Amino acid sequence: MTITIICAGKIKEKYFSAAIDEYKKRLSRFAKLEIAEIPDEKIPENASPREEEKIKEKEGKAMLSKIKPDTYVVAMCIEGTELSSPELAEKLTSVSMHSSRITFVIGGSLGLSDEVKRRADMRLSFGRITLPHQLMRVVLLEQIYRAFKINNNESYHK
Repeated sequence: MTITIICAGKIKEKYFSAAIDEYKKRLSRFAKLEIAEIPDEKIPENASPREEEKIKEKEGKAMLSKIKPDTYVVAMCIEGTELSSPELAEKLTSVSMHSSRITFVIGGSLGLSDEVKRRADMRLSFGRITLPHQLMRVVLLEQIYRAFKINNNESYHK
């Protein structure tokens, strides 16, 4: 299985980079991992709702251009379905029966465009809290790793 994470912006903090590298290494036993970063757009101070929408649309178009054909797309968004770790593991198993590729899309500071959400096969939420998109990448990788451990009946801290 190939897992792709499409996200806005680069990781600037060393501690996030270290965590991402660790989960990349751990996941390499189970799947091929690709991370595609698109530039995050500058948000003017006091941006109007319309300006913010235009920024999300621009980021969204860049994200959509990175989605490969024949992939199951999961939009990470606050209004998505909440799954437990075992349910996420079950979902990955289910998707792998129909597709060898799954793509997770993480929006920038303003979230995802409506166009990206419409393209998604599923909307997934890790709760109603707001996480910086750099931290979201770490949390997502950890949960994907945990799902593979669950699916392989391997122990992992609970």
